[in-house]
Amino acid sequence: MAAKHRHTISVLVENKFGVLSRIAGLFSGRGFNIESLSVAPTLDATTSRMTIITVGDDKIVEQITKQLNKLIDVIKVIDFTGDDHDHVEREIVLVKINAEPSNRAEILRMVEIFRGKVVDVSPKTYMIEVTGAEGKLNAFVEMIRPLGILEVARSGKVAMSRGKKSLT
Repeated sequence: MAAKHRHTISVLVENKFGVLSRIAGLFSGRGFNIESLSVAPTLDATTSRMTIITVGDDKIVEQITKQLNKLIDVIKVIDFTGDDHDHVEREIVLVKINAEPSNRAEILRMVEIFRGKVVDVSPKTYMIEVTGAEGKLNAFVEMIRPLGILEVARSGKVAMSRGKKSLT
């Protein structure tokens, strides 16, 4: 049995109705779960960039990327997994936390340590934004969990090649 790896796949697509559905269907039709999916228009409003995170056997994911390249609305596909694709991945997390007077100073220290921001304050809660690599966000959530997390929302990863390499 082949080893399964996490794959970060970036797909440049035409910004048209139904493209997301066809791409998601390609993954589900082959029994692959999409762990996270981030989609937004590029500088050119006629195209969008998708970042898809999935876990699977390298050969099957290679077949999926070949099938993606065959879809009419797909312009370019890059699987960032592997040594030949030096890239940066980032994600954002919003955490709403119980902010009683007794724990506010500790929350603010944690936010500072993780280079986050308090983006909303209410009489009983703080909403905190932290951006970075998945490990950093996981560590932040675990460190702040004992203080009383009320809600968590994560964006899913975005990824981009380092240097002059470009998806567009």
